[in-house]
Amino acid sequence: MSVTDPIADMLTRMRNAVLMRKREVQMPASKLRTEIARILREEGFIRNYKVIKDGPQGVLAVSLKYTEGNQSVLAGARRVSKPGCRVYCTRDTIPKVYDGLGVAVISTSQGVLSGARCEELGLGGEVLCTVW
Repeated sequence: MSVTDPIADMLTRMRNAVLMRKREVQMPASKLRTEIARILREEGFIRNYKVIKDGPQGVLAVSLKYTEGNQSVLAGARRVSKPGCRVYCTRDTIPKVYDGLGVAVISTSQGVLSGARCEELGLGGEVLCTVW
């Protein structure tokens, strides 16, 4: 099965795993998915991630994060820029997600960064997704 939008597939797998109260979710690995997982770990939305070498592509295993009351830290995730309609932002128009409680993941000329990091560096780029 071929996935036309791997980022949307990643976010959907994570949302579905949260609904089922899973502790870990696996998906085919890619550099972009790994970078998004790195940002989600840095921002505190997931516990950890690892790339398992399995065949030519490998598997990305994401450990989801829950609070003491078994509530997921990852409340929601939305794909912003889609293959059919790309969405870009300048350094002045970086989206604020839930007044700073969430994070925007942006693909820039210096790699995949969080919205806050883009503001620090004064960079714009393609808004890949938002997570809250």
